[in-house]
Amino acid sequence: MEKQDLLHNKRHSLAHVLATAVLELYPEAQLAIGPVIDTGCYYDFDNLTLKESDLPKIEKKMRGILTRGGAVTSWVLPIAEALAKEEVGGSIYKAELIRDLQTAGETEVSYYKIGVFEDLCKGPHVENLSEIAGDSFCLTKLAGAYWRGNEKNKMLTRIYVAAFDNKTDLDAYLNMMVEAEKRDHRKLGKELKLFTVSELVGSGLPMMQPKGMIIRQAIADYLWELHKDKGYDRVWTPHLAKPALYETSGHAAKFGDELFKVQGKEESFFLKPMNCPHHMQIFADNQWSYRDLPIRYFEPATIYRDEKTGQLAGLTRVRAITQDDGHLFCRVDQIETEVSIVVGVIREFYTTMGMLENYWVRLSTRGDDHSKYLGSDEVWSLAENALEKSAKENDLPYRLGPGEAAFYGPKLDFMFKDSIGREWQLATIQCDFNLPERFDLSFVNAKGEKERPVVIHRAISGSLERFMGIIIEHFGGNFPLWLTPVQVKLVAVSETHIAYCQELANRFKRADIRVEVDTSNETVGNKIRKAVNEKVSHMLVIGDKELASSDLQVRDRGSRDTRSISYDDFITELQDKIAKRSLT
Repeated sequence: MEKQDLLHNKRHSLAHVLATAVLELYPEAQLAIGPVIDTGCYYDFDNLTLKESDLPKIEKKMRGILTRGGAVTSWVLPIAEALAKEEVGGSIYKAELIRDLQTAGETEVSYYKIGVFEDLCKGPHVENLSEIAGDSFCLTKLAGAYWRGNEKNKMLTRIYVAAFDNKTDLDAYLNMMVEAEKRDHRKLGKELKLFTVSELVGSGLPMMQPKGMIIRQAIADYLWELHKDKGYDRVWTPHLAKPALYETSGHAAKFGDELFKVQGKEESFFLKPMNCPHHMQIFADNQWSYRDLPIRYFEPATIYRDEKTGQLAGLTRVRAITQDDGHLFCRVDQIETEVSIVVGVIREFYTTMGMLENYWVRLSTRGDDHSKYLGSDEVWSLAENALEKSAKENDLPYRLGPGEAAFYGPKLDFMFKDSIGREWQLATIQCDFNLPERFDLSFVNAKGEKERPVVIHRAISGSLERFMGIIIEHFGGNFPLWLTPVQVKLVAVSETHIAYCQELANRFKRADIRVEVDTSNETVGNKIRKAVNEKVSHMLVIGDKELASSDLQVRDRGSRDTRSISYDDFITELQDKIAKRSLT
């Protein structure tokens, strides 16, 4: 058995151990479900009220169960017998699951047993509890969760378990979580005055403060810089459209109640959930020859989704999503070349961000269930094969992801790790033969006949909001110079030094260096601490000694010491780092 499969089985078995412990301590609790997740598992319970302070008691009970040990056994029951068993036992949630399986045509279900505890489960599990180390897991938190994720259903109590192969891996994860809390972009965003969320504006609708806008615009400018010499043209599309546009594209059916509806005086509209249908209309309003292709559109545009309030979080889950969107209209024989160009942009962008190491790519396909996807099997086979060939040609570290495709086509999803090891799905390249068909797009081929183009959807940062949230945490607010809102902070020791500070600040501004002057009536120590907390790149304290010197005394971020450097050399140093987008 592979290591990852064994860890999955340990986590799955720990969900059962958790349920066993809860029932021994709280016999009145009702079991719901207990699946494996990326960092361990959880179990949902009804008729159970807990406080965080109760978790150590449950955790101790779990370790006692592991110490008792014993084999994990399984057996199969006819589905009617299993349903009767759960209904007699009053297990309403298990009974509902069995009825669904029965409706789906299943004839039998499996059970697993630990000691005297048995649970409806399809497995797999460890063969014996002795395979699980008692110090390889811990209970991390409580949460409320609606049964089956439906807010119309009852709220259950969810207990989360962090579980790994051993104590070393568990400790590494827990340390990462501590570091993640320090770097939380919502906390840093407030402290550094990067963005604002207002109840009057609405949840999931963050606004950029001036310092946040500097970062956002620097990223947007860099993205355009990476595209402008590769044949892309910038376009602009409105924020809303008639429902017919999204009915034609399939987005109306796909997003359903996530669409924001706008009623005009005479017509109804949707706020756009995606940019691609608009770009299809721009392409369609032209006469194209095969010689003109590829046509490449670039638009950093805002789209809107009515996400549930409870799922919104700072910048990483919002209702107004600004995508660095691009759509390429090409011939089939151009797919590999176009994908290669996009892959090159992705690699350059994430190298600059210090996130290219240990990345991998998921080739997201339909999998076995074709019911939720647009288009024929032939079209999907063509698109999936084209992307897989491109992945091989570009030497991408890819793995198959069945069932992860977009509803209109397969895609390459790029997974990057941040500075503390968390993985994020960011860039994407999607191959689409379906929307050109739905919008009846065409070009004239070499034979003088109409032919469908292929559309390649691509996004480099994903969305600017989410990417900003991620890099705030990736850098911990200590941005590289080109992204730092305040690159130089001048601290005047007293009123007599303000004039020189202002003069020096003007010189920095003329050199395109972002600078602030602290003229507040505070002690120098307080001003220095404030500049450190603001995470400015460089600080210059200006007093009598500095006025008398021909050189600048610079304190770099992260250092308590100052260094002496001429103004001209300092400007050259800053401009060079900014031009190279240096990480240091």
